[in-house]
Amino acid sequence: MEVTTEIPLVGGAGDGGAVIVDLDVHGRPPLTHHHLIDDGLARAEIYELEAVLGEGPPWLYRWRGPAPS
Repeated sequence: MEVTTEIPLVGGAGDGGAVIVDLDVHGRPPLTHHHLIDDGLARAEIYELEAVLGEGPPWLYRWRGPAPS
């Protein structure tokens, strides 16, 4: 079983990029990803995991907004 996977980012500052995340013992990625802007948590954006049906990667992270400050 894979221990990491690459998941595309949709929307926000990371749109069009991707992140590599660790999978849990059941082969699933984290439910959220905090995308850091300027290497700081103060301007992080929150992305939420979504399942994708059909061909291609089984998941994507969709932008949900800035992290609360």
